[in-house]
Amino acid sequence: MADPHSANTNKLRKRLTRNVAEANIDFNMIEDGDRVLVCCSGGKDSYTLLTILADLAQRAPLNFELVAMNLDQKQPGFPDEVLPAYFETTGLAYRIVTEDTYAIVKDKIAAGKTTCSLCSRLRRGIIYRTARELGCNKIALGHHRDDILETFFLNLFFAGRLKAMPPKLKTDTGDLMVIRPLAYCAEKDIARFARAMAYPIIPCNLCGSQENLQRQNIKAMLQDWEKSYPGRADIMFKALQNLVPSHLMDHRHFEFAELRVDQEGGWDFGVEPESGDRAGTAAFLSQWLPNPATSAD
Repeated sequence: MADPHSANTNKLRKRLTRNVAEANIDFNMIEDGDRVLVCCSGGKDSYTLLTILADLAQRAPLNFELVAMNLDQKQPGFPDEVLPAYFETTGLAYRIVTEDTYAIVKDKIAAGKTTCSLCSRLRRGIIYRTARELGCNKIALGHHRDDILETFFLNLFFAGRLKAMPPKLKTDTGDLMVIRPLAYCAEKDIARFARAMAYPIIPCNLCGSQENLQRQNIKAMLQDWEKSYPGRADIMFKALQNLVPSHLMDHRHFEFAELRVDQEGGWDFGVEPESGDRAGTAAFLSQWLPNPATSAD
């Protein structure tokens, strides 16, 4: 049952606020004097983003402004009264932008084909234009830790790249910075918080297009791993922050060609086993990996 003022909700709110504050410190996302456009779609993530950033605007030792924004793309069935009414309750400045990108996408994309790519490009251009019109130098998006992990595995499995979502990205024009303050927040925490806050959630399937099947498969895989091995998502996310280029294979980011033998030394397993021999390494790995002879995982 929704209860925005319960002890559990307050505890969750503090955790999310701490996560956002830590991400802001690590990546210097929001600085003194910033004017931040907070993109709100009506989903759980963007509602949470706006709430936590509003909390930090009141408490953080920084002077920054927030402007909430929603883009009404004229999708059939979109409840255009929901977000303006919610924004009014926050006391924050806001802008509702109405652009019929839905008609453009339907005209340009054949029936049955995915519309996401064109829709995203159109939406991005409108957001950037609105940020400039409102004098904002930062654009805050609601992507969280799980979104970042999913993107990493999508790139790994389908694009052959070690790449995820950046927590902070300068636009090509150089005058705007896109930030993801929820980068350290787990989706399960956001979902619990959104339920407790009873946000007026707008469903994300109004455009009628199919969900990205590959992303949904990756999400299911990560959720299954987390059920079987609690804490695995945290470990994988930490790995994104602990790169060792000398133990990967991209010669553009490590000067393998310049390596020379200049002193005696052993060989490096690439891990830190308890023992320095191959048998010790095998024993170390067997504690964490299934036996390939008995598992198809």
